[in-house]
Amino acid sequence: MAFLGIEESLSGRRWTGPEPDLERRAEGLAQRATLPLPVARVLAERDVPPEEAAGFLQPKLRDLLPDPLSLRDMAPAAERLVEAAVAGQRIAIFADYDVDGGSSAALLIDWLHQQGRQATLYVPDRIDEGYGPNAPAMSQLAAAHDLIVCVDCGTLSHDALAAAKGCDVMVLDHHLGGETLPPAMAVVNPNRVDEDGTLGHLCAAGVVFLTLVQAGRVLRKRGLREPDLMSLMDLVALATVADVAPLVGVNRAFVRQGLAVMARRQRPGLVALSDVARLDGPPAAFHLGFLLGPRINAGGRVGRADLGAQCLSTRDPRVAEDLARQLDELNRDRRAIEAAVRTEALAQVEARGDARLSWAAGDGWHPGVVGIVAARIKEATNLPSVVIGIEGGIGKGSARSVPGVDLGRAIQRLEREGLLLKGGGHEMAAGLTVEQAKIAPAMERLSDLIDRDLATRSGTRDLRISGLLETSGATPEMFRMLEDAGPYGQAAPAPRFAFADQLIASAATMGDRHLRLQFRSPGGPPLDAVAWGAMDGPLGPALIGAKGRRFHLAGKLELSTWGGRERLRLRLDDAAPV
Repeated sequence: MAFLGIEESLSGRRWTGPEPDLERRAEGLAQRATLPLPVARVLAERDVPPEEAAGFLQPKLRDLLPDPLSLRDMAPAAERLVEAAVAGQRIAIFADYDVDGGSSAALLIDWLHQQGRQATLYVPDRIDEGYGPNAPAMSQLAAAHDLIVCVDCGTLSHDALAAAKGCDVMVLDHHLGGETLPPAMAVVNPNRVDEDGTLGHLCAAGVVFLTLVQAGRVLRKRGLREPDLMSLMDLVALATVADVAPLVGVNRAFVRQGLAVMARRQRPGLVALSDVARLDGPPAAFHLGFLLGPRINAGGRVGRADLGAQCLSTRDPRVAEDLARQLDELNRDRRAIEAAVRTEALAQVEARGDARLSWAAGDGWHPGVVGIVAARIKEATNLPSVVIGIEGGIGKGSARSVPGVDLGRAIQRLEREGLLLKGGGHEMAAGLTVEQAKIAPAMERLSDLIDRDLATRSGTRDLRISGLLETSGATPEMFRMLEDAGPYGQAAPAPRFAFADQLIASAATMGDRHLRLQFRSPGGPPLDAVAWGAMDGPLGPALIGAKGRRFHLAGKLELSTWGGRERLRLRLDDAAPV
């Protein structure tokens, strides 16, 4: 039965609520653990028993941190890193150009700095060099260094790593591995084919952090001072959220601890980025993914590839402020470029009408925005999406998946079958390079490969509702209790509440694409709401003239601080007329 009887909302979705069994377990958990029912529902969805509720709400890193040595090649990687640091050897860090790569590089740079050491940072240019290590760069770095550490890349770079003659190379990565390993002295990657996948949810920064934990053990065994690893947790949290890693297991503790560290405002780069993003108040996972992450990524997308890593790793506040301003300006440029590509790409997708895969390709599309556009198209169509920019007969594209469809593995298979020049990634995101003449057959084959996964997905257009809430129950205190059950993100969605039979008190546009409104329950206090991008779809136009009418509303609570005052509002996802 549809929740509140809503079979088709304004956005064309069916609302579904908690199953009776889940509701019973939530009620029992609320009584036994003395929790509000909305909080108990979140814990029940995570299968948390009453006796473990307190520990779940206050996750401790020491309780959830896995043994670094459970990962293959960890022991030699940590030993070699310590050897290079202690001996003052020349170290180069080859990093990917996204948030995860930049954070991973900054982790190592900070760790080395605490020991009075420095490292050379190398981030490849997205357009000229593409993703991952390349032979010329590796050869050049090898000639001037004793150790190269590849972070967030390198697992599939056999030829490039082979070019690093006379220099040790280690890989700290999380992307899907192939049948053979590249020529490196250590490849630490929970997604190697010979790993059991237990830690496959880690992003690259999580892998780097575990390596530094093991390196700390090595230093301690040698009687040497260990760097302060807890001060690095802000970087791990940032990368975990921005790389859309599942917020389960140790990733929950990474983000919770990292947000607490970030709130102390001790890292100049994150302070400067927070300020240009106008973040007023304690950071939350949402801010990492939607305010800070896009700005850090902007350097790799449409600017200088290493700007993000430089901003995260600098210890000079003035340098940080300058880099943050540059990244903010590049992010504005990126949004303009993205908007133009998104319009063209959506037109192609709609004309094609494929029910399995949303894909588009165009001449001159900036390769730095195809990933974001793929994400936007995935959100609009609820299908795996691929967007490809073509230059000189070669297409470079990014893919974004939906839960239950392993797009990275399917794209690796396309490469093995010869339809792609290059391809790789992980379950939810991947990249590819393809000859223009093979784009259409490659996308048709990709549709076939993911067809079985898509067939097993049910209710993909359903909107999941966690339960009912009155505006009188939507308080900052309730929000903070719900936050204790977080952080929320990939594989751990934030609770979405339905507000039944609400009177729309006001509705207006914000900018060109967004909607803000105020509503109230019968006899209850008013609550503000915002619907991002609502004017691009059916939701905004339907509500903009709805003052005085009644609707069922659904969304997620969020708390903002402005001028030192807290303000709770609803991030509106959907609505249906009463």
